[in-house]
Amino acid sequence: MDAGSVIFTAVLGVIFLGLIVLAISGLLSTGKTTQETTQRGHKKRGRTVVAARRAWRSRKRDRAKLLPADATVTFAAERQTADIDEVFEALDNDLIGLVPVKKKVQEIAALLLVDRARQRFGLDAPRPNLHMCFTGPPGTGKTTVALRMADLLHRLGYLERGQLVHAMRDDLVGEYIGQTAPKTKRVLDRAVGGVLFIDEAYYLYRTGDSLDYGQEAIDILLQVMENDRDKLVVILAGYKDRMDEFFSSNPGMRSRIAHHLDFAAFELDELTAIGRLMLDQSRYYLSDDAEEAFRRYLTGQMDEPLFANARSVRNELERARLRHAHRLASDLHRNWTRDDLMRLEPADILDGRADLLLERNST
Repeated sequence: MDAGSVIFTAVLGVIFLGLIVLAISGLLSTGKTTQETTQRGHKKRGRTVVAARRAWRSRKRDRAKLLPADATVTFAAERQTADIDEVFEALDNDLIGLVPVKKKVQEIAALLLVDRARQRFGLDAPRPNLHMCFTGPPGTGKTTVALRMADLLHRLGYLERGQLVHAMRDDLVGEYIGQTAPKTKRVLDRAVGGVLFIDEAYYLYRTGDSLDYGQEAIDILLQVMENDRDKLVVILAGYKDRMDEFFSSNPGMRSRIAHHLDFAAFELDELTAIGRLMLDQSRYYLSDDAEEAFRRYLTGQMDEPLFANARSVRNELERARLRHAHRLASDLHRNWTRDDLMRLEPADILDGRADLLLERNST
């Protein structure tokens, strides 16, 4: 091989090695860019959460700026600043009756508004205890009020996030040793910054069952309710008599509950009004005769042990809509009007006399 060929081969080798180096550098650069992009994405999402929390804390700091001793405040302005009137409007729109409950919610809001105003003048006091107990039969609005309460406490600055976490015994208590503490702590972690709503709380404790782990969950709840009450609010809910028994067996829990709200069963007129509201939201309505049939149905059901107030009203109206739809769709060639599609008739309501008729036919 002559000298020219050797030089040419060497040049080609150098060029080839250079291309390989450039390719490897490009791959490394692309991987680094992808990694940096992913990291930036994670950081951006993290910054979003952190920014929201910082904004909430900033609002708290702004409210905490001390006013001069000779300054004045009005609670109309305080309510407007906290934007809580919307919560009370929602309560009135969503729930029929429940006057004592709504009054209690107003009293809690007033306590916190005054506490906020006192803080602005440097009048420090321990944070109010906000753990609650809601008692009453099913379908009386306990969960709805708990949702509104979480929103109210968030707007007033006493909860950082204001979410509602619904839990029952199975969410907190394990079947075997070592399961209860992790389950309870996971639920509590989800509830931090908001409200933990424990429905049928008396099932946490089983008297005389030495193998039950409910007491372990109760002990953890007691500790958190005492030490971390600035981070979350616990609302226990259930039938009043059973909750009284639960508190008798767990006096430490009773002492940590500051507010007791009793949800009474609805009267016939209130249940009828609830039915009208539900139908109106779905663009249906009862004819006069259908409303009379609906009242007869409710009268016959209210004393039944499984009657669930607003839930039972909703379930019966769902069945009425089903019967209404079947009645209309079965007459294939009739011309139905817009009003026909909205109006429920007695035939769509399974009233008390219809129940009686069915029983007679079955015997």
